Amino acid sequence: MRALEDIAQTLRLGQLHPTAVLNTLITAENEGGLSAVRHIERQLTRSADALSERRHPHSQLAQIWLNSTRAYLVAQTEQKQAV
Repeated sequence: MRALEDIAQTLRLGQLHPTAVLNTLITAENEGGLSAVRHIERQLTRSADALSERRHPHSQLAQIWLNSTRAYLVAQTEQKQAV
């Protein structure tokens, strides 16, 4: 999945831009629906925990990705319920 590669790249570089986060999540949803975004959330949950345990210098970025993905899922779910 391209989105996971993009996320891994930001974690390696230690840089993250809000637009990149949103674009990555939108692309993932367009390619695989909300189930693809949920898959990203599950992967990020495991990754954020592992990076935090190892005290990785960019573990905070993984947490930002995770929180952003969860917020995106909530927003999309609310939007679909409103329609």
